[in-house]
Amino acid sequence: MVQERLAQVFREIFSDDDLVVTDATTAADVPGWDSLAYINLIYAVENEFAVQIPDERLGSFANVGELRVCIEELSDVG
Repeated sequence: MVQERLAQVFREIFSDDDLVVTDATTAADVPGWDSLAYINLIYAVENEFAVQIPDERLGSFANVGELRVCIEELSDVG
């Protein structure tokens, strides 16, 4: 399931095993989510799901749900 795998990536990147990630989660909801963490997160997501997020979409995610939809569109794991 994309959502659970995505949540696990977030837990690893932010070093928080208790982090709860939903479609509505934004950067403001996650302590330590800054520009460097975002780069690390995208890199980890691309590796986990074997996708390449197009550059033009990288800055367009308003929340985790939009990132999840992008992953599902780019892969066959949805």
